[in-house]
Amino acid sequence: MGGVLHISSSRKPTMENPTEKQIVRRAYELWEQAGKPEGRDQEFYHLAEKELRDADKFSPRRTPDNL
Repeated sequence: MGGVLHISSSRKPTMENPTEKQIVRRAYELWEQAGKPEGRDQEFYHLAEKELRDADKFSPRRTPDNL
């Protein structure tokens, strides 16, 4: 991998989903924190996506109207 996290997804962002850019940025941070292991791109992508989605569930901006 040579120190580059490359992930692709065809999903389009929606109001309740983090953007591709947000997910990739967070996945890269998690990958760096883990020591930049090779061959685990998808693992970090999915972890970042879950983390960002879960964070949105607990956002103080969420109200019963936008759940």
